[in-house]
Amino acid sequence: MPIETDRAAAEALLQEWVASDALRRHCRAVELAMRAYAEDLGEDPEAWGCVGLLHDFDWERHPSLEQHPQDGEPALAAAGYPDWFRRAILSHADHTGVIRETPLEKHLFACDELCGFLHACGLVRPTGLVGITPKSVKKKLKDKRFAANVSRADVRAGAEEIGSTLDDHITRVAAALEPASAELGLPTG
Repeated sequence: MPIETDRAAAEALLQEWVASDALRRHCRAVELAMRAYAEDLGEDPEAWGCVGLLHDFDWERHPSLEQHPQDGEPALAAAGYPDWFRRAILSHADHTGVIRETPLEKHLFACDELCGFLHACGLVRPTGLVGITPKSVKKKLKDKRFAANVSRADVRAGAEEIGSTLDDHITRVAAALEPASAELGLPTG
Protein backbone atom coordinates (compact mmCIF):
# COMPACT_ATOMS: atom_id res chain seq x y z
CA MET A 1 0.00 0.00 0.00
CA PRO A 2 1.45 3.39 -0.92
CA ILE A 3 2.23 5.59 2.08
CA GLU A 4 -0.12 8.35 0.88
CA THR A 5 -3.12 6.03 1.26
CA ASP A 6 -1.95 4.16 4.35
CA ARG A 7 -4.22 5.52 7.07
CA ALA A 8 -2.59 3.38 9.76
CA ALA A 9 0.80 4.94 8.96
CA ALA A 10 -0.72 8.43 8.98
CA GLU A 11 -2.42 7.74 12.33
CA ALA A 12 0.86 6.42 13.79
CA LEU A 13 2.69 9.58 12.69
CA LEU A 14 -0.06 11.76 14.14
CA GLN A 15 0.08 9.87 17.47
CA GLU A 16 3.87 10.22 17.56
CA TRP A 17 3.83 13.97 16.94
CA VAL A 18 0.58 15.14 18.59
CA ALA A 19 -0.15 14.77 22.31
CA SER A 20 -3.17 17.07 22.50
CA ASP A 21 -6.55 15.39 22.19
CA ALA A 22 -7.99 18.66 20.87
CA LEU A 23 -5.47 18.82 18.02
CA ARG A 24 -5.97 15.13 17.25
CA ARG A 25 -9.73 15.72 17.05
CA HIS A 26 -9.20 18.70 14.75
CA CYS A 27 -6.99 16.65 12.43
CA ARG A 28 -9.60 13.87 12.43
CA ALA A 29 -12.34 16.37 11.59
CA VAL A 30 -10.37 17.68 8.62
CA GLU A 31 -9.75 14.08 7.53
CA LEU A 32 -13.50 13.38 7.56
CA ALA A 33 -14.32 16.53 5.59
CA MET A 34 -11.60 15.76 3.04
CA ARG A 35 -12.81 12.18 2.60
CA ALA A 36 -16.34 13.45 1.98
CA TYR A 37 -15.23 15.94 -0.63
CA ALA A 38 -13.00 13.35 -2.32
CA GLU A 39 -15.98 11.03 -2.66
CA ASP A 40 -18.10 13.88 -4.05
CA LEU A 41 -15.43 14.72 -6.62
CA GLY A 42 -14.45 11.19 -7.62
CA GLU A 43 -11.01 11.54 -6.02
CA ASP A 44 -9.22 9.08 -3.75
CA PRO A 45 -10.76 9.39 -0.27
CA GLU A 46 -7.86 7.50 1.31
CA ALA A 47 -5.25 9.91 -0.01
CA TRP A 48 -7.34 13.02 0.63
CA GLY A 49 -8.16 11.75 4.11
CA CYS A 50 -4.51 11.15 4.96
CA VAL A 51 -3.63 14.68 3.83
CA GLY A 52 -6.37 16.02 6.09
CA LEU A 53 -5.27 13.88 9.02
CA LEU A 54 -1.66 15.05 8.78
CA HIS A 55 -2.15 18.70 7.80
CA ASP A 56 -1.32 19.97 11.32
CA PHE A 57 0.76 17.02 12.55
CA ASP A 58 3.74 19.27 13.37
CA TRP A 59 1.88 22.12 15.15
CA GLU A 60 2.91 21.13 18.69
CA ARG A 61 6.60 20.94 17.77
CA HIS A 62 6.46 23.97 15.46
CA PRO A 63 3.77 26.26 16.93
CA SER A 64 4.51 29.42 14.96
CA LEU A 65 3.99 30.68 11.44
CA GLU A 66 7.75 30.79 11.01
CA GLN A 67 7.84 27.02 11.52
CA HIS A 68 4.47 25.41 10.71
CA PRO A 69 4.00 23.54 8.43
CA GLN A 70 7.27 24.09 6.60
CA ASP A 71 9.50 22.69 9.37
CA GLY A 72 7.38 19.53 9.54
CA GLU A 73 7.56 18.92 5.80
CA PRO A 74 11.02 17.22 5.94
CA ALA A 75 9.61 14.61 8.35
CA LEU A 76 6.90 13.81 5.82
CA ALA A 77 9.52 13.54 3.07
CA ALA A 78 11.64 11.24 5.24
CA ALA A 79 8.58 9.04 5.85
CA GLY A 80 8.14 8.71 2.08
CA TYR A 81 5.18 11.00 1.45
CA PRO A 82 5.25 12.19 -2.18
CA ASP A 83 5.75 15.78 -3.31
CA TRP A 84 2.06 16.39 -4.12
CA PHE A 85 1.05 15.27 -0.62
CA ARG A 86 3.58 17.54 1.08
CA ARG A 87 2.76 20.43 -1.23
CA ALA A 88 -0.93 20.20 -0.29
CA ILE A 89 -0.02 20.48 3.39
CA LEU A 90 2.31 23.40 2.71
CA SER A 91 -0.38 25.16 0.67
CA HIS A 92 -2.96 25.15 3.48
CA ALA A 93 -1.05 28.01 5.12
CA ASP A 94 -0.90 31.25 3.14
CA HIS A 95 2.35 32.34 4.80
CA THR A 96 4.32 29.54 3.10
CA GLY A 97 3.82 31.17 -0.29
CA VAL A 98 2.76 27.85 -1.84
CA ILE A 99 -0.13 28.81 -4.10
CA ARG A 100 -3.06 26.44 -4.03
CA GLU A 101 -3.60 25.01 -7.51
CA THR A 102 -5.18 21.57 -7.27
CA PRO A 103 -8.61 20.60 -5.95
CA LEU A 104 -6.85 18.74 -3.11
CA GLU A 105 -4.97 21.87 -2.06
CA LYS A 106 -8.01 24.11 -2.31
CA HIS A 107 -10.25 21.74 -0.36
CA LEU A 108 -7.69 21.29 2.42
CA PHE A 109 -7.59 25.06 2.90
CA ALA A 110 -11.38 25.26 2.74
CA CYS A 111 -11.92 22.50 5.30
CA ASP A 112 -9.29 23.46 7.87
CA GLU A 113 -10.77 26.61 9.41
CA LEU A 114 -14.38 25.58 8.84
CA CYS A 115 -13.84 22.30 10.72
CA GLY A 116 -12.46 24.23 13.67
CA PHE A 117 -15.37 26.64 13.61
CA LEU A 118 -18.01 23.93 13.26
CA HIS A 119 -16.46 22.06 16.18
CA ALA A 120 -16.75 25.20 18.32
CA CYS A 121 -20.38 25.61 17.22
CA GLY A 122 -21.13 21.99 18.07
CA LEU A 123 -19.64 22.33 21.54
CA VAL A 124 -22.12 25.04 22.56
CA ARG A 125 -25.24 23.31 21.21
CA PRO A 126 -26.98 20.61 23.26
CA THR A 127 -27.47 18.62 20.05
CA GLY A 128 -23.92 19.24 18.77
CA LEU A 129 -23.90 19.25 14.99
CA VAL A 130 -27.25 17.45 14.72
CA GLY A 131 -29.60 19.86 12.98
CA ILE A 132 -27.07 22.67 12.66
CA THR A 133 -27.91 25.06 9.84
CA PRO A 134 -25.80 27.37 7.72
CA LYS A 135 -27.87 30.27 9.07
CA SER A 136 -26.89 29.51 12.67
CA VAL A 137 -23.23 29.00 11.73
CA LYS A 138 -23.14 32.28 9.81
CA LYS A 139 -24.69 34.06 12.79
CA LYS A 140 -21.85 32.73 14.96
CA LEU A 141 -19.33 33.82 12.30
CA LYS A 142 -20.49 37.40 12.83
CA ASP A 143 -19.66 37.20 16.55
CA LYS A 144 -15.93 38.00 16.59
CA ARG A 145 -15.62 36.83 20.21
CA PHE A 146 -16.90 33.34 19.44
CA ALA A 147 -14.04 31.01 18.43
CA ALA A 148 -11.95 34.15 18.03
CA ASN A 149 -8.90 32.23 16.77
CA VAL A 150 -10.75 31.08 13.63
CA SER A 151 -10.14 33.29 10.61
CA ARG A 152 -13.50 34.33 9.22
CA ALA A 153 -11.76 35.53 6.07
CA ASP A 154 -10.27 32.06 5.54
CA VAL A 155 -13.65 30.38 6.08
CA ARG A 156 -15.19 32.56 3.36
CA ALA A 157 -12.18 32.38 1.05
CA GLY A 158 -12.12 28.60 1.36
CA ALA A 159 -15.68 28.28 0.09
CA GLU A 160 -14.85 30.60 -2.81
CA GLU A 161 -11.69 28.67 -3.71
CA ILE A 162 -13.61 25.43 -4.09
CA GLY A 163 -16.37 27.13 -6.07
CA SER A 164 -19.00 26.63 -3.40
CA THR A 165 -21.42 28.88 -1.62
CA LEU A 166 -20.72 29.26 2.06
CA ASP A 167 -24.09 27.66 2.84
CA ASP A 168 -23.32 24.57 0.76
CA HIS A 169 -19.81 24.27 2.19
CA ILE A 170 -21.09 24.49 5.76
CA THR A 171 -23.79 21.91 5.00
CA ARG A 172 -21.33 19.47 3.39
CA VAL A 173 -18.69 19.68 6.11
CA ALA A 174 -21.24 19.48 8.94
CA ALA A 175 -22.74 16.38 7.31
CA ALA A 176 -19.28 14.79 7.15
CA LEU A 177 -18.53 15.50 10.81
CA GLU A 178 -21.89 14.81 12.45
CA PRO A 179 -21.74 10.97 12.31
CA ALA A 180 -18.39 11.10 14.18
CA SER A 181 -19.63 13.55 16.83
CA ALA A 182 -18.80 11.29 19.80
CA GLU A 183 -15.29 10.66 18.48
CA LEU A 184 -14.83 14.41 18.00
CA GLY A 185 -15.91 15.14 21.56
CA LEU A 186 -19.22 16.72 20.56
CA PRO A 187 -22.71 16.23 21.97
CA THR A 188 -24.59 13.60 19.99
CA GLY A 189 -28.07 15.05 20.23
